[in-house]
Amino acid sequence: MNTPSANLREGMKNLARVSLILLSSFFILHSTASAQVKWHSIDEAANAKIGTRIYLVDFYTDWCGYCKKMDRETFSDATVAKIINKYFYPVKFNAEGNSTFNWFGQTYTPNSGRRRAHSFARGLQGYPTTVLYLADGKPLQAVPGFYSAQDFVIILWYFASGDYKKYPYGRYQRIFDKEIRPVMEKELKKQ
Repeated sequence: MNTPSANLREGMKNLARVSLILLSSFFILHSTASAQVKWHSIDEAANAKIGTRIYLVDFYTDWCGYCKKMDRETFSDATVAKIINKYFYPVKFNAEGNSTFNWFGQTYTPNSGRRRAHSFARGLQGYPTTVLYLADGKPLQAVPGFYSAQDFVIILWYFASGDYKKYPYGRYQRIFDKEIRPVMEKELKKQ
């Protein structure tokens, strides 16, 4: 037989469960929302004044499975998103898109021929490819292929920190966890 106090206890347990579920959902949604790269279009980038930041252009296609995997697993990582948003000017560019735009005095147009690659994507070896450009529009480095979030953090920090001017990349990879990561984490905590 259910007594009023037993019903009250059961009701309180249910309320506690619902509260815990809502609180958990809030934290999951909050951490996911804060782990998003704030992408720009190529048109926005072509007219942006980015100071000392580096353009990070993600060349993708609609049919590319690894491009989608990079979005899902790498660009959605909290550390990757924080580095990109803080130190880069992130641009999503469909390498088979149909926009015409001007990039630092050069006009780029879509290609309607058999090879659909946009003229801005010419010369890339495949997709996804991330290309870093200096603030004056000159290419700094192309990074072809899919990378896990853990590996991409190293690449991003190599350029964001300016360490590419000090270390060969192979050495940088070897010393990253021990010497570089603590400095990076300290810098990322600063607002």
